[in-house]
Amino acid sequence: MATKRSLATKLGVVAGFERPDAALEQYPTPPELAAHVVHLADLHGDVEGRTVLDLGAGTGMLALAAALRGPARVVGLELDGGALATARGNERRVAASAPVHWVRGDAIRPPLAVSEPATVVMNPPFGAQDGNRNADREFLAVASDLAEVSYSVHNAGSRKFVEAFAADEGGEVTHAFAAEFRIDAQFDHHTDEARDIDTEVYRIEWS
Repeated sequence: MATKRSLATKLGVVAGFERPDAALEQYPTPPELAAHVVHLADLHGDVEGRTVLDLGAGTGMLALAAALRGPARVVGLELDGGALATARGNERRVAASAPVHWVRGDAIRPPLAVSEPATVVMNPPFGAQDGNRNADREFLAVASDLAEVSYSVHNAGSRKFVEAFAADEGGEVTHAFAAEFRIDAQFDHHTDEARDIDTEVYRIEWS
């Protein structure tokens, strides 16, 4: 198995959003964080030989991280057609050997069904924008329907909510860790050139 550092290095070529949409909370997942999440998933046997779904794939960072770790296939589901076009370009840059299928659709109303054991990796919207409240709850609900296990990034302070939601759906949080999420200035309301925010990553086993 390649190291987490080497995975992050390979993901360094992944391009971000050309026209990010604040309403969709389109913040690119940092390569170091994507490498950390997927490396952990790989260590737990949740990637190799499995179907991996990236809900709200954006420009493909998490999907492509998984594609570099020997899955049976990867499906990146994204609503924004421009982001999907960038994701396809990023697939060529990363040169992953596993098949990656890019699907345009709403992650909370996924136009797909999965019959085999699947793993979800996702960086859902945190619900910080008006009209986007509880967005991460809706993403978790989809993960509980589609996957045996999921890995998701959430705003700091989400543990009580995530554990309660998982329990209500018959799931269990098995791992949780804090992680910094670096956001570069890309919208008019950003006053700093870059800012690190505190996030949390959860591994959930769904029944």
